[in-house]
Amino acid sequence: MSPRTGRPTANKKTKRLEIRMTPQELEKLQYCADRMDMSKTEVINYGIELAMAELDKK
Repeated sequence: MSPRTGRPTANKKTKRLEIRMTPQELEKLQYCADRMDMSKTEVINYGIELAMAELDKK
């Protein structure tokens, strides 16, 4: 059996998070992802960065 293939990365994503959303929240997330040409995960990570920047201001 051959070893796993793929691009090696220094920033491995080994943690997993599952969230529950209302249909309206999911629709908003998908809308943002579509408009920003990002994945839903990228939009969520972007939101985390925005929240961190806001906290750093205080």
